[in-house]
Amino acid sequence: MPTTKKKKVAYQGCPGAYSDMACRAAAPDYEPLPCNSFADAFDALEDGHADYAMIPIDNAIAGRVADIHHLLPNRDFYIQKEYFMPIHHCLLGVKGAKLEDITRIFSHVHALPQCRKFTKPLGAEEIVYGDTARSAQKVAEDGNKDSAAIASALAGEIYGLEVLAENIEDEPYNTTRFILLSKNAKVTEFVEGGRYITSLIFEVRNWPAALYKSLGGFATAGINMTKLESYMMKGNFVATQFYCEAEAHPKEQRFQYALEEMAFFASSIRTMGTYEADPNRQDG
Repeated sequence: MPTTKKKKVAYQGCPGAYSDMACRAAAPDYEPLPCNSFADAFDALEDGHADYAMIPIDNAIAGRVADIHHLLPNRDFYIQKEYFMPIHHCLLGVKGAKLEDITRIFSHVHALPQCRKFTKPLGAEEIVYGDTARSAQKVAEDGNKDSAAIASALAGEIYGLEVLAENIEDEPYNTTRFILLSKNAKVTEFVEGGRYITSLIFEVRNWPAALYKSLGGFATAGINMTKLESYMMKGNFVATQFYCEAEAHPKEQRFQYALEEMAFFASSIRTMGTYEADPNRQDG
């Protein structure tokens, strides 16, 4: 019998990256496909080399992932799912290395400042590297006992490194929010009592208070808006595009009323997906 081809989910990084872990946890039936950059992961989805893309969009400490917020509006993708993943950093070294040996620490630009309370007393030089998993790979390949990487425990297993210290992140609430993207629009079925997020991209008309008025319907309807990001369009300081997320489902009458009011003040509105809120999404 012919074997069924396993669907692939693209992510930025190499095996052992936190995005790889998100793929394994939130999309366990798909084969993770490593990509060198976020743009490459988007291209893999666009070109059909992957069926989905798992992309980090926010971090509880570092804030928004800027590259994503610039790439997302320019692609015709849809959000299928969100996944909140707690981030637990480890300090990884080669076999036989000890904590007092470490003089250099490699990691991603966002990971290094998330562990300063632990690393500062060590007095080691912090070196920004491509990402956490690549940092672990480099330390393993170099084989120097004075070098370490901040990365996941999974990266340590993959590249044969020892965990010199675990859970070294400054804050216990360190969490990254991922979104699962596809080329196909799919609205999660509405169930009374469920909690849903709808993502929109819209462009307001060049009128006074157009943004304020376009969002007024959401306030009137009692819809919580959890995210609002702005983008200049083609370097134009007049035309502005916005990405927003609202806690509502298109099947709800209140959301329909809010969208109708937005349409009076927005020249374009595009729905990027409706999906269940992750159970770890915290109430305000």
